[in-house]
Amino acid sequence: MTEMLYLLDCYRREFEAIVTCVRGDEIELDKTFFYPESGGQPSDLGTILVNGNEVKVVHARKEGERVWHKIEGEMPSMGDSVRGIIDWTRRYTFMRYHTALHMLSRVLYDEFRAGITGNQIGLDKSRMDFATDMYDKEKISYIEEKTNLAIARNYPIKLYVLPRQEAMSVVDQNRTRIDLLPAQIDKIRIVEIVGYDFEACGGTHLSSTGEIGKLRITKIENKGKNNKRMEIVLE
Repeated sequence: MTEMLYLLDCYRREFEAIVTCVRGDEIELDKTFFYPESGGQPSDLGTILVNGNEVKVVHARKEGERVWHKIEGEMPSMGDSVRGIIDWTRRYTFMRYHTALHMLSRVLYDEFRAGITGNQIGLDKSRMDFATDMYDKEKISYIEEKTNLAIARNYPIKLYVLPRQEAMSVVDQNRTRIDLLPAQIDKIRIVEIVGYDFEACGGTHLSSTGEIGKLRITKIENKGKNNKRMEIVLE
């Protein structure tokens, strides 16, 4: 089992840990700040310092309650003490984009009752798929302006974990279907944009919305009946 420290602290760039398992070109640590690829967000990259050597972390993935770090270079051994160093530029970019998509999803839901059906976060752009029959390109400017006004209010953001039943009682089930999560998941990570939004989410996020900057909608596509795709960039 890996203690997933990134769930409550997205700004930590370096950390100490112990190698608890080695399997092929992957290692498990007793704790990690490396975000594993999931929920449309790519994994963190970075380096691990071990026994005076530096090796690359080229991917991280989650397997149940374990996080596996794919290593490029000389493999550490089980029991080694290591220092992990996150590629901060990459991490912070994903934090900005992921938080921006939360702001956008709130506007889409409030204005069109559009539920999110998928997303993909990138370094240069990100996209969000949502369920609606709205396909009016003239509304793009309105959605963009409304989202940017909310971003500029610089809402604080809190990250915390709730027991599953409590989370189900406070999260809008029309937006986040906690009931569809596997039964063994008994603790739910919450992202609260204080005074604006409240969702269950496992991704990395900013501490305030003002750090997002400005969002620009670059494209909207029809991806089938009642399914649209919106692409954004941050400035």
